[in-house]
Amino acid sequence: MIVTGTGQHEAWQQRVLPPVEQVRPGVWSIPVPIPHNPLRYTLSYAFLDDADVLLVDPGWDTPAGREAVTAGLGAAGARPGDVTGVVVTHVHPDHHGLSGWLREHSGAWIGMHPAEARSLPGRLWRDHNVEADRAWLLRHGVPEDEAPGMTIDPSRMDDILGMAEPDRPIEDGDLLPLTRHGVRAIWTPGHTPGHLCLHDAAAGILLTGDHLLPRISPNIGVHEGIDGDPLGDYLDSLELTAKFGADEALPAHEYRFRGIDDRAAALIRHHDERGHEILGVIDALGAPTAWAIAAGLTWSRGWDALRGMPRRMALSETLAHLHHLAETDTVRPDDGTPVRWRR
Repeated sequence: MIVTGTGQHEAWQQRVLPPVEQVRPGVWSIPVPIPHNPLRYTLSYAFLDDADVLLVDPGWDTPAGREAVTAGLGAAGARPGDVTGVVVTHVHPDHHGLSGWLREHSGAWIGMHPAEARSLPGRLWRDHNVEADRAWLLRHGVPEDEAPGMTIDPSRMDDILGMAEPDRPIEDGDLLPLTRHGVRAIWTPGHTPGHLCLHDAAAGILLTGDHLLPRISPNIGVHEGIDGDPLGDYLDSLELTAKFGADEALPAHEYRFRGIDDRAAALIRHHDERGHEILGVIDALGAPTAWAIAAGLTWSRGWDALRGMPRRMALSETLAHLHHLAETDTVRPDDGTPVRWRR
């Protein structure tokens, strides 16, 4: 992998916002700060067309975020009121948060994959049952005294629940409505069900959202009420994006890079190694819960440093691996409460 966003990389090392940059003719990278988050910022991308401005992943909705988007568009010669369309790679608030504000200012349409629209927090969590969520945590081995700090409570999620509904579906293979840019949507489920990457073949760029980042692996999780094999979906999506090895990756965080195929291969290896680590913990403990397995794994900050929601994310990642291992008949869950996993 070769870092191409050298200014972004230097800013990352110095823990400051990177500069607004024109990365291709008519394509601008705009950093938007994320409050109280180690990722620090989202890289939003503006495509300037003949009479249109299309903004990808406008970022988290804060006063500082609005200022950053306004200043970034200004550097490109545009204003928030000029934005005619917003494309969201996925609905996490550090990507989708400002979409509604932009639509209010400009009348812009908002587009996302239909599977992503179905996973909007306002649809998924508004009528969420707190007790059912707590029961789900206990079912996977979370101790009684830790469950309250890990439970999802919609009454404390007003900002997230209020994120904008889309008015334009973007399907796999769709061309975005631009005149001077041929940008095609590529469906890459895994991190979320409807995650999109965006490919501009003529410009030689692939906007990777959170699907492919230069330094870290995105969260791939199983959650209460959402089953399946998201890790299997993610691994398939990595195989798909590996075909764009000749293009430059424009990720939503950190910095631009080349070597999409090498990075995809490294992430596939990482998840394979994680699967083997999980099997080692199962072998050592016999028939552990997902919680006990998660506690026995290596984490970048260490298990003891994870509290509350970060521990829930670690549990959801562990469950994603267990579901994938179950799909390959490597492990199986029992029918007890809590659920225990065996070879």
